Amino acid sequence: MNSSPRCSMTDVLINDPSDGIYDDGEWISWEWINSQLNDEQDPEDLCERRSPPSVLELTRVFLDLVSVAQEYKDLTGRYLEIWGELGELYAEIRHGLVRHPKHFAGSDGTIGVALVEVKTISPEKKKDRVYVKRAGNFEKLLVVRVSEDFLFSSKLFERGDLKEGASPLIKARWTGFE
Repeated sequence: MNSSPRCSMTDVLINDPSDGIYDDGEWISWEWINSQLNDEQDPEDLCERRSPPSVLELTRVFLDLVSVAQEYKDLTGRYLEIWGELGELYAEIRHGLVRHPKHFAGSDGTIGVALVEVKTISPEKKKDRVYVKRAGNFEKLLVVRVSEDFLFSSKLFERGDLKEGASPLIKARWTGFE
């Protein structure tokens, strides 16, 4: 039985860790990633592409989602598990994050020219830390924190300020950033 990992998109064998990226419990080969980046788009698709939403539109949707999440918590006593999406929407509104297309590996978007990874600390989290993959292609880490009262705050940090080490994950603490 072969225990070597395979690309979750193509089932190609990953012979060496440098042959791909390990993300959310799955391997994705560089071959597949590059094929997605190099695919030429149909010019008609480019013409039909919607313009990016305005900050006002995003803010309205963000506030609606937060309101629904609060109402759900009030009705059920449970949190609605949409923290990552809310964190990224908050980053778009508050920091001008321009998100990458869906399934873009390595970072969530850009602020200016810097590649940014966004991590959200939910109110149900007992510890004030996040973990980010060291293999990720990001220059800044944006940590968004949501209080039990659904108040949002954030801190933006340079990757170089995070402790490096041998682990495949970088641990970042909210209190360590103050």
